[in-house]
Amino acid sequence: MKVGTYAVDSRSGKVGRVMAREDGFVQLRAPGGGVEWDCPPEVLRAVEVGEALRGSVRAANREGRLP
Repeated sequence: MKVGTYAVDSRSGKVGRVMAREDGFVQLRAPGGGVEWDCPPEVLRAVEVGEALRGSVRAANREGRLP
């Protein structure tokens, strides 16, 4: 998976944006932000269109919320 693309951590089903590769792991961050988590590359799978759209909508909703 390339940095900047989205992937699914098949252990949890969470969608994350690929931020980096480090020490044999892929670092993912939720589309709306938050703390990165490490994921072994062998448990990643490509994001389906619906999953990518849901992640984008969640991120847009988070950014649009007023404090």
